[in-house]
Amino acid sequence: MAEASPSPPAAEPAAPRQNGKSISDIAEDVQRTVLESRDSAIQTARSLQQNSSTHLRSLQGFLTKMRSQYHAYEDTFVNKVKEEVTSAREHPGTTVGVSVAAALLLLRGPRRFLIRQTFGRLQSEEAQFVRAEKNVKDLNLSVDLMKKESKKLIERAALAETDMKRGLTDLKNTGNQTQRLVKSIYKVESQAGGLMDDLREIPGREALKLRAEVASLASNLKQQRVAMEKRIVKISELGVAV
Repeated sequence: MAEASPSPPAAEPAAPRQNGKSISDIAEDVQRTVLESRDSAIQTARSLQQNSSTHLRSLQGFLTKMRSQYHAYEDTFVNKVKEEVTSAREHPGTTVGVSVAAALLLLRGPRRFLIRQTFGRLQSEEAQFVRAEKNVKDLNLSVDLMKKESKKLIERAALAETDMKRGLTDLKNTGNQTQRLVKSIYKVESQAGGLMDDLREIPGREALKLRAEVASLASNLKQQRVAMEKRIVKISELGVAV
């Protein structure tokens, strides 16, 4: 049996494909994707670096501004402290009071108490002002009433003064008349005394009866004279010359 001739060498298998692409195509795609991703990452990093640099410069400027303001505030504070120290050396008593007051104001409790007292004082002052305003209105009413009453009293006093002057004139005239009447009574009393002396010399009951009648008249005259003399004294005590 004839020896079989060797078969021709089999051809190399074709490169496998995935979704219609060869491995080399996929490798190129992967390489391209990697390069694009790298470029994108580099651009992103550069953008971030630029933004970071911008923000960093802004932050540095802000910090520089804040540092200068801080130094200015620090200088002001130091100068203020120096002034307070100098004032404390010159006025130790005042400084102690101010320090105590400042310490109390820094505490919440005293600060609230001070605020309540301040508002309370303002409300109290407002209430006092309202009361004072009411008192002023009442005072105005009282003054108006007093003005009206004083006007009436002045008019009444004027009338009374007129009446008083008229009364004084009448009183003076009456006193003078009374004085003249007293003098007349004196004369009548003297006549009655003389008549009684004459009747004593006449005997008889009729003379005795007349003497008793004259004595009674003389007694009445004396009573009238005494009463009028008292009235004249009272008129004189009123300052009316009689």
